[in-house]
Amino acid sequence: MRYTRTQPGDMFIATSAVAVVEVLKLAMCLILLLFEQKGIVGLTKLLHTTIVLGPLDTIKVAVPSFIYTFQNNLLYIAISNLDAATYQVSYQLKILTTALFSVFMLQRSLSKLQWFALLVLFTGVSLVQVQRQGSKPLASGVAQNPFIGLMAVVAACITSGFAGVYFEKILKGSDVSVWMRNVQLCIFSIPISLITMLLNDGATIREHGMFFGYNFYVWLVIVIQALGGLIVAVVVKYTDNILKGFATTIAIIVSCVVSVYFFSFEVTAMFMLGATLVIISVFLYSKPSSAPPVVKDKLTPELEVSSGAVARSV
Repeated sequence: MRYTRTQPGDMFIATSAVAVVEVLKLAMCLILLLFEQKGIVGLTKLLHTTIVLGPLDTIKVAVPSFIYTFQNNLLYIAISNLDAATYQVSYQLKILTTALFSVFMLQRSLSKLQWFALLVLFTGVSLVQVQRQGSKPLASGVAQNPFIGLMAVVAACITSGFAGVYFEKILKGSDVSVWMRNVQLCIFSIPISLITMLLNDGATIREHGMFFGYNFYVWLVIVIQALGGLIVAVVVKYTDNILKGFATTIAIIVSCVVSVYFFSFEVTAMFMLGATLVIISVFLYSKPSSAPPVVKDKLTPELEVSSGAVARSV
């Protein structure tokens, strides 16, 4: 993703990439549902039952749809202004925001060790930001601003935390499949992303076209993002949203290695200390608690699934 924003030549339109990802994600989900329902008749019946006969259930995903679209645009701003390693470490703040939203929205309790792990995480990200270098133009000639990149990452982490927990609450409180939920998300995210694209880059698109600057690497990033979004949805459905965020920290090591060899990134002592603290926080948080966990039958009373063909989750 960083390479596509630093490569020389024509810069592709980030808002169009966000829109294409959503369209591709919708196509993938419909194909999966087609096989799941064993034919077009079953798929049509499922779509009619879930979406047409259950409009309120579909409207509930409008909130995360808007937030996810906004977040994806923020990430392009962030990666355009931060090197890959700093971006990857800084984006782990979403673990902290997810934990906080989980406590308030899902009434989930964290142990003292987990709270300490989150403090270590915040400290590590802060140290990484201390070593930021000044603004430098990208290979494409576009200037980058580390402060704007940081603000974009922080905003993306906040939106990621809220949307992730909200979506987790919907998924785990409903009988609607992960693929169907993603179709519902795309119903809102596609028009939202298209409107955003036209408002921000309408003049450029009218002059050069929607796919201006696209090449093999841009398409590769788009496909990976579409697949990644579906994989994350499955993880959220069957595991814990916070643990999902912690699992992604392994990408820090990969990002550092790639940044050093391909982007001439200079690994300073401050960056190493901060990245190490972030990785340590993973093991601290994942350490099993000595006290037996409290198991609840339901997340909250309003998550009960009502009888009938259409699931109601909130």
